[in-house]
Amino acid sequence: MSERHSTERPLLTRARIGVLMGGQSAEREVSLRTGAAVHRSLVRRGYDAVAIDVGPTLSQDLRDRKIDLAFLALHGPGGEDGAVQGFLETLGIPYTGSGIQASAIGMHKVTTKTLLASARIPVPAGTVVKRGEKVSSATLLRAEKLRWPLVVKPASQGSTIGVTIVRKPSQWRDALTLAHRYDVDAMVEAYIPGHEVTVSIIGGHDGSPLVLPAVEIVAPGGFYDFAAKYEKGKTQYLCPAPVSAAVTRQIRMLALRTYHVLGCEGAARVDFRITPRGRPVVLEINTAPGMTETSLLPMAAAQARIDYDELTERILESALTRAVALTVRQGK
Repeated sequence: MSERHSTERPLLTRARIGVLMGGQSAEREVSLRTGAAVHRSLVRRGYDAVAIDVGPTLSQDLRDRKIDLAFLALHGPGGEDGAVQGFLETLGIPYTGSGIQASAIGMHKVTTKTLLASARIPVPAGTVVKRGEKVSSATLLRAEKLRWPLVVKPASQGSTIGVTIVRKPSQWRDALTLAHRYDVDAMVEAYIPGHEVTVSIIGGHDGSPLVLPAVEIVAPGGFYDFAAKYEKGKTQYLCPAPVSAAVTRQIRMLALRTYHVLGCEGAARVDFRITPRGRPVVLEINTAPGMTETSLLPMAAAQARIDYDELTERILESALTRAVALTVRQGK
């Protein structure tokens, strides 16, 4: 810890912060990179932060290391779906980001989509095929009034894991098998042509969310898959996104509405497709956005003149807000 940091700017908290990372999901490696970057940032700022690789001994690790607050750097099932959030609440440990309900809804794309559609937020047309259900592509296309290509993906995964763009009937079974490897529910949606754009949101100093500049993602082959996300040089990012002022206003409004409809807190990221006619469609929300060197949230924050360390500290504020609420509930 540098003396310059500690004397120039008071810390938000003297509490010991556990940066929870890793876990056992398919996104473990990405989570470890996010967690390591967050841990380095908190230490640079002068916080008492320790890195914890989440496993079966998490409860003992939290006690042994005397953790007061948890900074969640977990991705995927078990860390982003409300499970660890509920566990921490039973221990009385405040944590960053969204609560149990918003995390669970945001992780399950089918539930998210149902909720957003009920709020008149545009989402892709589609349906769900359960593991073991026998349905031909022809039957599904006819019943759901869809046409090729389709997008098939697991309902509860991130980082484009298990996702296939299905362009012809011969790819249908393999796409379902891949999606069902990760989830009992496979989402089948209309492929939305156009541009991929994402809008990040972080909690504001005054309690109101701050909408960051949009980022357009130009991936090789037009598919923002796992390699395109995490291998440097694979993808081009345009920030702010080169879309019209009208579309910019619309996606900012839709992102904020999505954030509020789900009841999110802290940082979140809403992913869109913008059709050739300029119509935005919400694909999904990420309630625990990545914080790696190639992640979209830090990129958008930098465009808003918020550097990585300040961004980390702003996310930390969501845990402090939760700590106050916990104290009130406990009558302390």
